[in-house]
Amino acid sequence: MGSIPDPGELTELTPPSFDEFQRQTSLMTSCTLLWRELSDHFLSLEQNILKKSEALRNKIQTLDHETKASLNDLEKREVTIQGSVEIALEKVEANTEAALTALLKASHEDENGEVDNGEGLLLTLKSFCFKMDSLGFWRFITGKKKELDALRAQMPLALAECVDPPRFVLESISEVFPVDKRVDKSERGNDLGWACVLVLESLIPVVVDPMIGKSRLLVTPSVKERAKEIAETWKASLEERGGIENVKTPDVHTFLQHLVTFGIVKKGDVDLYRKLVVGSAWRKQMPKLAVSLGLGDEMPDMIKELISRGQQLDAVHFTYEVGLVDKFPPVPLLKAFLKDAKKAATSILEDPNSPGRAAQLAGRKEQSALRAVIKCIEEYKLEAEFPPENLKKRLDQLEKTKTEKRKPAAVPANKRTRANNGGPMPPAKAGRLTNAYVSSFPAAPTIMRSPSHAQYPAGISPYHSPPTMYGSRSPPTNPYAYSPEAAPPPLAGSYPIAPMNYPAYGGYGNGMAPAYQQAYYR
Repeated sequence: MGSIPDPGELTELTPPSFDEFQRQTSLMTSCTLLWRELSDHFLSLEQNILKKSEALRNKIQTLDHETKASLNDLEKREVTIQGSVEIALEKVEANTEAALTALLKASHEDENGEVDNGEGLLLTLKSFCFKMDSLGFWRFITGKKKELDALRAQMPLALAECVDPPRFVLESISEVFPVDKRVDKSERGNDLGWACVLVLESLIPVVVDPMIGKSRLLVTPSVKERAKEIAETWKASLEERGGIENVKTPDVHTFLQHLVTFGIVKKGDVDLYRKLVVGSAWRKQMPKLAVSLGLGDEMPDMIKELISRGQQLDAVHFTYEVGLVDKFPPVPLLKAFLKDAKKAATSILEDPNSPGRAAQLAGRKEQSALRAVIKCIEEYKLEAEFPPENLKKRLDQLEKTKTEKRKPAAVPANKRTRANNGGPMPPAKAGRLTNAYVSSFPAAPTIMRSPSHAQYPAGISPYHSPPTMYGSRSPPTNPYAYSPEAAPPPLAGSYPIAPMNYPAYGGYGNGMAPAYQQAYYR
């Protein structure tokens, strides 16, 4: 058993080794790095927790504000229901009395007659609305397309006189929407989408709640349900129409306006609405309809799609509607649109399949693009960024070239053109005396061959001694009475006049009167 060393006894100390020192140093370094890593980790967690807490706090505040606003809106709607109902009932009673009065009062004027002013047009429209004569109303407005501006101004006033305006509108357009029910195929060729859109647009100010505005539409549940069924019927008929790509733009416009007017937009159909809007983006009302359909969040992607499809001009209208001008500057888009139009015109000129009309089609293409861009510049006040002077000069140049091509080819003054179908020539006119009467019809020649007579062989004159007419020569081999080579000398005493050009003449045998130039009536 070993002895225990005495604590007071001095013992020899073992010096630490260098390896031990390195080991301790390495351990301290590892602990320091681990501590720093843990500190950063916990600091990051703390910052994330603070951010999430702030986000939750903001969301709670937003929800509180929205809840308070919703409650206030609901309270306002509840309070205004009674007032809106009373206003609607008073209007219904007044319209009913007016309708009964209109029915009892015999009309001495033809309702389908010509209307010469806005007041007469309004009275006619009101008469249909008083009587709830939707078919007569529809027939009347479809025959007044030339008075579109007057109809747009007066129709809301007339629809307000209906007992039930939403139902009246649905019945009015039911002949062509959601499906065309016209039996006559010739009538089907007459597109009436413009009338449907006009009526649906005119209904909006009529059904808006007078107390709280557009947030509530005065449409009865039964009529609204019927409007939803009509929308579903139209969507179901898309396959029969050939799909979204082949549906006509007026039909698309009518369908989208129908949704907005009756407030039956579905969030689940946003993709369908987007495709329909992009496919008919060239329509002027499409940007506003897109916003009303709830496509505001989709607008950036829709604008990019329009640009990729070469519809830069339509994209400009959409950018201004939703306020994305900074993200999509209009001037580069307009320049790109003109560049694409120029390329299209060049490709038309190089097309070998239509060499005769290539220049005309190319010029028309470029003219249309120039006019559209100039109108866009003026509409959005872009003259400072994109001066339209050069565009207008180019447009004038194209117009001048088009006008020059329309001018008829000049005929030499001392020549008269023979008709292509071999008919007789128009007679030469005598020199004009001071008091001479000049007829607009040619004088009958003394010697004339009837087209029904047999032809004489060349070199044999049908007459033994052909007389002279107005001093002209009659060649022996010509069956016609007048020479197309030499102009007749003027009569003595006549004033010198400018040579006259005669058009090609089809002859007397074709049963048509000669078409003379304006020079004959001078």
